Amino acid sequence: MSVDPRSLRPSATFSETTIAEIQRAAREGLYEIRGFGGKRNLPSFDDLVFLGASVSRYPLEGYRERCDTNVMLGTRFAKKPIELKIPITIAGMSFGALGANAKTALGTAAAEMGTSTTTGDGGMTNEEREASKLLVYQVLPSRYGLNPDDLRRADAIEVVIGQGAKPGGGGMLLGLKITERIAGMRTLPEGIDQRSAARHPDWTGPDDLEIKIQELREITNWEKPIYVKIGATRTQFDVPLAVKAGADVIVLDGMQGGTAATQDVFIEHVGIPTLPAVRMAVQALQELDMHRKVQLIVSGGIRSGADVAKALALGADAVSIGTAAMIALNCNAPIYEESYAELGTAPGFCHHCHTGRCPVGVTTQDPELEKRLDPELGARRMRNYLATMVLETQTLARACGKSHVLNLEPEDMVALTVEAAAMAQVPLAGTNWIPGMQDRG
Repeated sequence: MSVDPRSLRPSATFSETTIAEIQRAAREGLYEIRGFGGKRNLPSFDDLVFLGASVSRYPLEGYRERCDTNVMLGTRFAKKPIELKIPITIAGMSFGALGANAKTALGTAAAEMGTSTTTGDGGMTNEEREASKLLVYQVLPSRYGLNPDDLRRADAIEVVIGQGAKPGGGGMLLGLKITERIAGMRTLPEGIDQRSAARHPDWTGPDDLEIKIQELREITNWEKPIYVKIGATRTQFDVPLAVKAGADVIVLDGMQGGTAATQDVFIEHVGIPTLPAVRMAVQALQELDMHRKVQLIVSGGIRSGADVAKALALGADAVSIGTAAMIALNCNAPIYEESYAELGTAPGFCHHCHTGRCPVGVTTQDPELEKRLDPELGARRMRNYLATMVLETQTLARACGKSHVLNLEPEDMVALTVEAAAMAQVPLAGTNWIPGMQDRG
């Protein structure tokens, strides 16, 4: 009996993956927890293109003319602002979410490239401090591992209020990843699932945040730059409040950002994309006359030098990478495929960061799996990736006639879609029309 092809037409509302998720929820009665980042299509920097120099603009010659990449962070109040040689930093990923070899590889590569890495939740390890020339120490709602001595050992302090993958929610670390050492650092029972708080325990608003920043400055003798990290939601309000509270640097994480573990419904349905968020943050800083005075670091889905250049052109001072850094260390690489199969997945599709069974040894505390990531080789791969991103960023900046990557500006770009034009507030390609604004023609 032949099958009517009309009966095999898939439903857009109830797709194959949606049907599978409903059936899983019906079986288990629990929401899904996973790692990695969003898997849905979102407006991104891919929807913008640069207008390279031609008759009306003068490009720079790549082999003869400089295009600088350095950036200063913390110039507002810190006695010792930090200078990065490149505008690409490593985002906060904890020892616990990542294994020791991964943390060492990231710190080593960042130090060699003249940029910073970040502790993540759970405190600072001696190995990470020794590997990282510039280390940013995160202060999170959990306060796991937080102590004044490590605050003073850091080069900058990052107060985490929200994360792009889960703004308004706390982190998770499943018991399989809580070894004796991690349990000791976090004052937790070994092998028991951990859920971090969604908000800081000792303040409830921007006025309290101002007091907390003052405390951190006093503990560190006003030397360290103080960052405030926010998940991209009500960016136009959150940025001015963080500035008012005394932040030296704003870290803005869009919803394309990844996570070690949280609810899938959080990852896919909370927050706004990085593309509109960066424009909103820059506008908020400009309205306060604080753009470039309070530096802006943008994260959430940064993958290439093109993404870096576009974020800088929209007004960011630097970017931060997390998921891409893990991929550079071989996350989702087509190796150890039998281990992927044991998790019921395959290279390119894995999101089992939360299980502690990472096939390539990046997000695991299992000693045997950790051996699969050689920290020296990982550092080399990470260094190569960062170097490539920098070269790509410089190539695009030179094509636009810029002698420094921070000289890129919105007028160097146009949008390929109406949505991107509206979100980034740059003209639709081939027109002078910016949706939502009065026609300029």
